[in-house]
Amino acid sequence: MTFAELGVDQDMVDVLAAKGITEPFPIQSQTIPLGLTGQDIIGQAKTGTGKTLGFGIPIIQRLGLEPAPGVQVLVVVPTRELCVQVAEDLELATSARATKVAAIYGGKAYEGQIAALKDGAQIVVGTPGRLLDLAGQRLLSLSDVREMVLDEADKMLDLGFLPDIEKLFAQTPATRHTMLFSATMPGPIIALARRFMNRPVHIRASDPDEGVTQANIRHLVYRAHSLDKDEVVSRILQAEGRGKTVIFTRTKRAAARLQEELTDRGFDAAAVHGDLGQDQRERAMNSFRSGKKDVLIATDVAARGIDVDDVTHVINHTIPEDADAYLHRAGRTGRAGRTGTAVTFVDWDDLHKWALIDKALEFGRPEPVETYSSSPHLYADLGIPEGTKGRLRRAAPAPHARETAAPTEQGERRSRNRSRTRRTADDAGAGSEPQAPAESPEESGTPHEEHVPGSGAHDGAGRPRRRRRRRGSRPATPSA
Repeated sequence: MTFAELGVDQDMVDVLAAKGITEPFPIQSQTIPLGLTGQDIIGQAKTGTGKTLGFGIPIIQRLGLEPAPGVQVLVVVPTRELCVQVAEDLELATSARATKVAAIYGGKAYEGQIAALKDGAQIVVGTPGRLLDLAGQRLLSLSDVREMVLDEADKMLDLGFLPDIEKLFAQTPATRHTMLFSATMPGPIIALARRFMNRPVHIRASDPDEGVTQANIRHLVYRAHSLDKDEVVSRILQAEGRGKTVIFTRTKRAAARLQEELTDRGFDAAAVHGDLGQDQRERAMNSFRSGKKDVLIATDVAARGIDVDDVTHVINHTIPEDADAYLHRAGRTGRAGRTGTAVTFVDWDDLHKWALIDKALEFGRPEPVETYSSSPHLYADLGIPEGTKGRLRRAAPAPHARETAAPTEQGERRSRNRSRTRRTADDAGAGSEPQAPAESPEESGTPHEEHVPGSGAHDGAGRPRRRRRRRGSRPATPSA
C-alpha cells in the first residue's frame, strides 16, 4: 500500500517520499480514506503510531492547494512539545502548498503567534489554555473552522483540560468535520465524542502492530539501589551500539539533578521538564533531534512531544505509574521498524507496583534480578565493554602544546631579564654596579623621588643622588 493508492494528492506524496516516508502505517491506511470523505472518526492509537499524518493529510487535502486566509482547521493537543511536533509534521506535508500552519501554545511570547494569525494561517495547532486566551481577546476566531482534531484526548482528561475542550467545541460551527484520537477510551471521552461528533466511525490501531512492537523492543528489568542508579546509567550509556537515549524520571527535580550529574561525568545530556522555560525546552529537544546531545532526560508530561525515530535505548530511572505509562515510555524506542532496548529500574519500595505492570503486560518477571553497577549480567545483557567505569575519560592535552609552551616561556623570561639589566645599567651610570630595583612609592610609603639620568650627581657612598619632587613646585637642583 502506498499513499497514492490511498488517494493522497501527488504533491504530498512527493514531499513525504523525499523524507523517506513511502508506506503508510496501519492507522494511516485506515483513517486517510475515511478522513478524505469527511467522515467523523474516533481513532484509538498510541503516540508514535503515525496518527499525525493520519489526520493531517485529510485536513490538508480538504483545504485545497490555495486555501483562503483565515483559521479553517483547529488541532488541539495537550502539551507544548506535542504542539511543536505536530505543527512541524503538518508544515512538512504542506511545504508544496500555499497553506500556512501556526503553533499556538503557552510559555512563548504572544507577538509571534498573533502575527502568524494575522498573516492568514489556515491551520492552527494549539494547547487549550493559549487558544482560549487568544479567543477571549478576540485575536483568534473559530467561527470559520471546518476541520477540528482532538489529539491525545485521554491525556487532556488527565490534565484537567476537558472543560476547556468543551468551550473550544462550542465556539466552532456544528457542521464541522471532527476527528478524535486517544490511546484509551475512558467514560468522559466517550461522552465528549457522543456530544460533539456526528456518527463517528471507531478505528482501533495498535502501535502499529503490538506484536511487532514488542518483538522490536528488548525489555530488561533490574532491582537497583537508588544510590547506585547513576553509576549503572553511566555504564549503560557506554554500551556497544548505544545511540540516542531517553531517560525518564518521576519528578522535575530528579530530571535536573540527573542531567547535572551526567554532564559532570562527561556525557552530552539535555533535560526537558516543567521547571524549564519554553525556549529552554525547545532548545533541548532540538539539540536531541539534531544529535548535538545524545541523552535526553524527561518527565512523563514533557515526553509527550518526543517523536524521534533513531532512539536506541530508553531507561526508566524510576518506575512508571502503570502499564500504559510503561508502554508510552518504552515506545520512544523501536520506532519505524527499528529495534530498541528498554531498561527499567525497580526500587525495593516499588516491587508491588512492578508486579501489577508485569502482570498486565505478561512479561513473566514479577521479581526483577538484583543488580549493581558491578554485576556481570549487566555487562552481558547490554554489551558493556569490560572495565567500563561510570565516568568518561577526559582527553589529555596534545603533546605539541606542551613542547611549544616551554620555549615560549623561556623566551619571555630572557626578554624580561634583558629589559631589567638595561634599566639597572641606566640607573647606575658609568662605572657603577647594577642595583636592585627600588620600591615603588605605593610599596615603600616614602615621598616620590626621581633620579635624573646622566646628571653625574652622587652621594657620599658613590650612589646616584635622587632629586626630590615637591608637589606644587619645580624640582630642586642637585646640591654640590
